Amino acid sequence: MISVNERAAEILRRMVAQAEVLGVAVHTLSNGATVIDAGIKVAGSFAAGKLFAEACLGGLGEVEFARLSFPSPPKPVLSKVEGLGGIEGGLWLPGVSVRVEHPAIACMAAQYAGWAVKRGKFFAMGSGPARALYAGEELFERLSYRDQAEVAVLLLEGRKLPDEEVAEYVAGKCGVDAANLALAIAPTASLVGSVQVAARVVETGLHKLTELGFDVEQIVAGFGTCPLAPVAGDDLQAIGLTNDAVLYGGQAYYAVQSSDEALEAIIEQVPSSASRDYGTPFYELFQRYGDFYQIDPMLFSPAEVTFNNLSTGRTFHAGGVNVELLRRMIA
Repeated sequence: MISVNERAAEILRRMVAQAEVLGVAVHTLSNGATVIDAGIKVAGSFAAGKLFAEACLGGLGEVEFARLSFPSPPKPVLSKVEGLGGIEGGLWLPGVSVRVEHPAIACMAAQYAGWAVKRGKFFAMGSGPARALYAGEELFERLSYRDQAEVAVLLLEGRKLPDEEVAEYVAGKCGVDAANLALAIAPTASLVGSVQVAARVVETGLHKLTELGFDVEQIVAGFGTCPLAPVAGDDLQAIGLTNDAVLYGGQAYYAVQSSDEALEAIIEQVPSSASRDYGTPFYELFQRYGDFYQIDPMLFSPAEVTFNNLSTGRTFHAGGVNVELLRRMIA
């Protein structure tokens, strides 16, 4: 059986071994748990972001960096950012490409940020394969996968380093000894934060599909690209920019074994453009509603989605990149 925790543990061992090069700091708690600071008291790096994101995927995906070029809008506008966009109307951004095998396991049972970890004054959103040991989220009622491992890996998005109490809590929920637990954490407003959110482009589409009632275990493989949001001055602004990168610049491609009728029925609902809140920068939406959960949940998906039905050979496509909103992201 595939163990996403064992695969992710190997990735974090590489992070520990290369900590100085990667710009991360490693701490061993008194109960033996390992904590990797990937952006709170350290700078982190793009390379650390790659490994962080691949651990989130339970070692079932590969993240690479790419130069993403976007076509000119109908009415060319000069880029306001020197060095980005060098021609009238054109735009290029640094980005990531993500290849995922076993997407239902990698993205939904591991990468999805579904575990809100709260202990005392500590709070962070938990992603990664430890979720498949705990399986405490409603989402797991729709998934057949559960991991069985003696090690647990949880990736956290937050601003405070976890302590022994947090480690004991997570280890207990996962059924492992604290000494066999590894926690890596980075705030949204960090290099690692920008990379790991962009690397969710395939997962974001899968989560939208689950909300639409589609069986994501029919998805055989996934591929996506997403621009890297610039690191913002604070975490709230960073949440806005990293979401904009996915919602307005994310492109996802899925190899699926399904019926053409099933894909035809949902394809137009999958991209972010199907949402009533589409077209407004995410930070502005948050300010408008004052509550993250008031934002239309149908907004959270890539800008552009393609399905290749392996059963029939047909391809389905919907959505598109919004160049002007990406331009605002870097303005």
